[in-house]
Amino acid sequence: MYKMRLLLGLTFFIGLNAQAQEETKALKEAEKALTASTNLTWEANKQLTANDFLMAESDYRRAISKSDKNATAPFNLGTAYYNRESFGEAFGRFKQAGEKASSKTDKHKSFHNMGNVFMKSKEYEKAVEAYKEALRNNPTDEETRYNLALAKEMLKKQQDEQKNDENQDNKDNQDQEDQKDKNKDQNDEGENEKNDEGEQNEDENKDKGDEGDNGENKPEENKEGEGDEKKEQEKKPNEGNQPEEQKQQPRPNQLSKQQIQNLLEAMQNEEKKVQEKMEAKKVKGKKIKNEKDW
Repeated sequence: MYKMRLLLGLTFFIGLNAQAQEETKALKEAEKALTASTNLTWEANKQLTANDFLMAESDYRRAISKSDKNATAPFNLGTAYYNRESFGEAFGRFKQAGEKASSKTDKHKSFHNMGNVFMKSKEYEKAVEAYKEALRNNPTDEETRYNLALAKEMLKKQQDEQKNDENQDNKDNQDQEDQKDKNKDQNDEGENEKNDEGEQNEDENKDKGDEGDNGENKPEENKEGEGDEKKEQEKKPNEGNQPEEQKQQPRPNQLSKQQIQNLLEAMQNEEKKVQEKMEAKKVKGKKIKNEKDW
C-alpha cells in the first residue's frame, strides 16, 4: 500500500516536472521570438530613419509576425503610414498595437494616435471616443486633453453644419413643392380660362344661331310672298317671255315693279297734260302779226 502511494506521488511529480519544463521551454521560445522581433524593429527604425520605407515596412511586418508581444512594431509601422498619409493602414496598425499593449502607457499612445487618424478623416465623434480612452490610460497627458477639447469643438461645428444643411435641404424641398403647387395652380387657371373661352364661344355661336333663327322668323308675308312667287315660277316655266307685270307678283304692303312703273307713267301723263294746257293757253293769248304792205 505504501509502495502504491509512493508510486502515484512519483508519477504526479514527474508529470508536474514535465509540464513545468514545457512551460519553461515555451517561455524561452517566446522570449527568443520577442528578442528577434525587437531586433527587427530596431532594424526597421534605422531603415526608416534612412528614408528606406520599403525595407522598414518589410522588417516591421516580420517583427510583427515573430511575436505577438511586441506592441512597438505595429505602433511604429502605424506611425510610418500616418506620416505618409496612409491613414487607413495607420489606423489598423495603431489598433493592433493597442490590442497587444500590456502597459497603460502603450495603450495610451495607441488610442491617442487612433484619435489623430479620426481627426484627419474628420470623423470627430470617433476621435472624441479615442481620446477619452487614451485619457483613461493616462489622465495627465495634456496633449491628449487638448486634442479631446479640439475634437469636441470640431464635432459641434460639424453637427451645426449638418443641421443647417438639413434645414437648407428641407427648405429647398419645400420650395420645390411650393413651385410645383404654383405651376399646378397656373395650369389649372389656364385650363379654366380655356374652358371659359370655350363656353363663351359656344354662347356666341348660340347667339348667332339665335339671330339666324330670328332672321328666318321674318314676317310671314315676306316668306309667303317669296314662296308664292317661287311656286308661280315653278308652275309657269314657259312664261319667261310674258310681260313683266304677269311674272312679278306684288308682295303685301310692298309695290311691285309694275305698280311703280304705272305710277311713273301716270305721273308723266299728268305732267304732259299740264304742259299741253299751258301750251294751249300760250297759243290762244299770242298776238298775230299783220303782214306789212309794201
